[in-house]
Amino acid sequence: MIFYAYFGYPSCLLVISIFKRPDNSKFKIQNSKLPHVSFIITAYNEETLIKQKIENSLSQDYPKEKLEIIIASDCSSDKTDEIVKSFEDKGIKLIRAPERKGKENAQKHAVDAAGGEILVFSDVATILKPNAISNIVDNFKDPAIGCVSSEDKFIDKDGNVSGEGAYVKYEMFLRKLESKVNTLVGLSGSFFASRREVCKNWTIDLQSDFNTLLNSIKLGLKGISDPNSIGYYENIADEKKEFNRKTRTVLRGISVLMRNLSLLNPIKYGLFSWQLFSHKLCRWLVPFLLISAFISNAAIMFNSVFLFLLFMLQLSFYSLALYYYWKPPSLQTSQPIGNSRYQLKAFSKLCYFFITVNTSIFVAWLKYAKGERATFWEPSKR
Repeated sequence: MIFYAYFGYPSCLLVISIFKRPDNSKFKIQNSKLPHVSFIITAYNEETLIKQKIENSLSQDYPKEKLEIIIASDCSSDKTDEIVKSFEDKGIKLIRAPERKGKENAQKHAVDAAGGEILVFSDVATILKPNAISNIVDNFKDPAIGCVSSEDKFIDKDGNVSGEGAYVKYEMFLRKLESKVNTLVGLSGSFFASRREVCKNWTIDLQSDFNTLLNSIKLGLKGISDPNSIGYYENIADEKKEFNRKTRTVLRGISVLMRNLSLLNPIKYGLFSWQLFSHKLCRWLVPFLLISAFISNAAIMFNSVFLFLLFMLQLSFYSLALYYYWKPPSLQTSQPIGNSRYQLKAFSKLCYFFITVNTSIFVAWLKYAKGERATFWEPSKR
């Protein structure tokens, strides 16, 4: 099951994609009329970044007369709202939630006030190229598409694109396969777009990006990933804060899934039910599968040489994760890529990341079982 969650599912998608006929419906649609777009940016106490985000948004090449920019403030208590108001003469609208109830609540107030046919959502920390909105909106020429996700790229402190981690590359590869075969199972919360009708029943206590995708499926529409729509953002340097962010994200995702278990019905939702089960539920069950695999292997390790070696492999994997966590001085020095020390560091980092991710999922399940729900938010400082 662990192997299936990370490798079996993508392999199945890859096989299906080989026999999948290309969908050229988008290119058959002759619709030169550009839709009105509402660009919604959610903010809470972002006084250090909000000006940069507004200026970045104003630089978009989408026709100004067809683009409204809305800042949805979740009852910010710093100078965020004051800075936003200073851009009112440039068409920036401030929608302030009457009380702080979380990100999705602030977004709902903005959605209700928005006049666009297409709603584009973004976080303050996400930097976009001038053609980002034009690219993501262009996908809606296809009437079968209900929502579109961007692709994520990390940048360093100087604004240069930094190397992508193995996990990000894996996720982007998976999104491409899902888009080709049928539909995405989730959107990138930092930058995504949706048709207005998909956002009619906006829920203020459920993760907006995941829930928007599920709403699209319920309406008979699909979600895709657009490789030309890229959101750039800095990674979180503080590992503890990054762990908390992962835990919060998974907790919010579990809440959405548990509210929409009917979508796992293959009779009604067909291929998507299998995708939802494989991509989300199986992935979120991996921590429990790891624990059961370790305990059961330990119980029968002396029954055969194979089982003993298998248990030693598990121990080695976890030991490498701890090895990276402790960061011995020998692993901190720069080494050539072909050097064995470099390779050890690279693999131990992958082991550590895998364990960290699954530990955060385990913690999220514990929080969910205790009745905790992550509706309030604190933007991650990058």
